[in-house]
Amino acid sequence: MYSIVRFFLFLFDPEKVHHFTAKAIHFILSIPGMKLIWKKLYIIEDKRLEREVFGLKFKNPVGLGAGFDKDAKMFNDLAYCGFGFIEIGTVTPLAQAGNEKPRLFRVKQDEGIINRMGFNNDGAEAAANRLKGKRTNVIIGGNIGKNKITANEDALSDYLKAFKVLFPVVDYFVVNVSSPNTPNLRDLQEKEPLMALLSELVKENNQNKEPKPILLKIAPDLTDGQLDDIIEIVEKSQIQGVIATNTTISRENLKTDSRIIESIGAGGLSGKPVKNRSTEVIRYLAEKSNKAFPIIGIGGIHSEQDALEKLDAGADLVQLYTGFIYEGPGLVKRINKAILARK
Repeated sequence: MYSIVRFFLFLFDPEKVHHFTAKAIHFILSIPGMKLIWKKLYIIEDKRLEREVFGLKFKNPVGLGAGFDKDAKMFNDLAYCGFGFIEIGTVTPLAQAGNEKPRLFRVKQDEGIINRMGFNNDGAEAAANRLKGKRTNVIIGGNIGKNKITANEDALSDYLKAFKVLFPVVDYFVVNVSSPNTPNLRDLQEKEPLMALLSELVKENNQNKEPKPILLKIAPDLTDGQLDDIIEIVEKSQIQGVIATNTTISRENLKTDSRIIESIGAGGLSGKPVKNRSTEVIRYLAEKSNKAFPIIGIGGIHSEQDALEKLDAGADLVQLYTGFIYEGPGLVKRINKAILARK
């Protein structure tokens, strides 16, 4: 059924389709009785799926990654797709338009997506106000970043502002320094600036009576040496975990004609092309650290087997993004069923 829906959706501009889909889901779920139907279609409630990770209790280990619900407009509706948690953002302190359009491209032959959105969002205050209208008990993560106009030496101020605004309305935080679509942002992944940034966020977090878990989202393009630095930084900064991985700037081993890829231009590639590298990063972090911290695995999960591979590599939870677009909400249920089949 979803393959038919996808065929028609994929005929149109990806960004316009995203907004259309959001409105369509909201409309469908506003019809009396449809929420109950969607719950039966997409949600599995089973105690054996529950996970306690970094102090939070997840109904199931399958979440939605950041980038899909950038502005916290869809989370109430997306909860009916069976997710155990939903990550909103990336949210910046001030609203910004993001990069020029077109900035979102399907790479259908490789079942991937290239985006250079550039943290387009309505700002932290707008997201926080929407999250105050939460009508679901799904766990919400807040993915935070800096504004494009903010220099790297002033980045800490942006992260602290977004952190403070979102603190009352999210369950955990994700520090995004790994998007390739904000100029020089990935420089913040280097050891010294990253350690300084995370240490200050942890210090701010600990001022609260009940601190929230802080996680770091990393790129798949890091070397083993840089991953060793990440392990050390997590330990020293005392953040709670890592999300592996963000999109890649690599264009290696794609089936799509190189002329098409070149015409698309810059941006982060997600989906199946990043699957193997994402799993390698998860395995490396888990083994080298001796599972010293939780890992959320994301990158190229398009099937039950893909999710199980991430979990077997050392992930405690998994997230979908591109796989959700290509496979639809039924994928969440199929993954949870596959996890239960192992019990």
